[in-house]
Amino acid sequence: MAQDRFRVRASGDYTQSRSTRFVGATGKLAVLLVVLLQIPVVTAHGEAESTALSQSHGLAAIFVGLALVGGAVALKRTERITPTTALYAAFAGLAVVTIGAMVFDGLAPDASYSASTMPIPRSWYPPMALLTGVGIAVVSFVVGWLKWPGRPRYTSLGILIGLWVAYPTLIPGPASTTNPLGYVIVLATPVLLGYIVWKDAQDGIRVALHDATARRFGIGVGFLLAMYFSALSGYLTFFPSEGSPHHTIVSIETVQYQLVQWPTLEVFLPQVPFFVAVSIGSVVLVGSLSTLVGLNAALIAYQWRSERVAIAGTTEGTAGTSAIVGSCACGCCGPIVAQVVVLVAGPSIAAPLYWVFVDSKSPFTMLFLVASIGLFTGGLVYATKQASDFGAPVTSSPAAVNDG
Repeated sequence: MAQDRFRVRASGDYTQSRSTRFVGATGKLAVLLVVLLQIPVVTAHGEAESTALSQSHGLAAIFVGLALVGGAVALKRTERITPTTALYAAFAGLAVVTIGAMVFDGLAPDASYSASTMPIPRSWYPPMALLTGVGIAVVSFVVGWLKWPGRPRYTSLGILIGLWVAYPTLIPGPASTTNPLGYVIVLATPVLLGYIVWKDAQDGIRVALHDATARRFGIGVGFLLAMYFSALSGYLTFFPSEGSPHHTIVSIETVQYQLVQWPTLEVFLPQVPFFVAVSIGSVVLVGSLSTLVGLNAALIAYQWRSERVAIAGTTEGTAGTSAIVGSCACGCCGPIVAQVVVLVAGPSIAAPLYWVFVDSKSPFTMLFLVASIGLFTGGLVYATKQASDFGAPVTSSPAAVNDG
């Protein structure tokens, strides 16, 4: 095999060395994050305590991380490094991207926009949400009936996504934050997702997770994504805003997260500084997203390391990976685009993006979230099927995976 020339150790020693490197690299990245947090920063409201760390540094870290990931993929495809080495390099790049995104978002100024900059009047939002949600449900029913008559779970997922979008209009006003239907929609989501993955992707996932490197890569990527989405939603930050208290706070508050209200544990440690909020709703949504992406990442890692798929340049090796990366990129990169536009083009040009994709009243905000869940799930099922169709050993013994 092409990887044989990279085997300079016995199999057991090689695996142990890679595991040690993974732990060491993760530890170094954690130390880097702690060091960055000790640097005086520009506050989120724009009053500088120091110019040592700014949004530009976060953006630079994002580009450096993306370059690391791209370089790892390119070197792996040309067989200059082993697939395993490429995975560790790619994970390091993703970690740098995550840190950069958290810095970039944490130091973003609190932009305020007047109603005159709204591209769509807010009075249009309820009918748009209702039409969009009902449309998604109807299309899901028709497509599921015609294309997957034996898999009603796909139709159910489409209808559930439609309910996510239409719910604020179906149950208008303050009553929507405590209505039982909202809780059913939220809690049913991970159950249905788990059922779909179990029915349609369990064989490939089970074998992929038996590979230690693929399993570590999937867990690591899932953890990074959980941090990323928590930071973007304001439930995790290392950059407290101006006027934050100077004493430790641990409290339980009732906070609305997406559709309904949840008892939320809030912890603020000004000495770090560090703020985190955890609720059942945030755990369900962030956990679902990070788990789906982590499983996608584990499948990519296993495909890279498998004998049939690790050959650079083959269609078989890139079809499943492209499906996964494409869906994950759409779901993960979108939330930060508006802030990049603010930095590059100015708030006036970014205002329409804010009102459409960031404003909590906009139906497109919810549509983006649930569409990401659908993309991640579809990408996982599709990639597993493609790998199986191409003959990749996703349902064979893990012993078929190369050590390198």
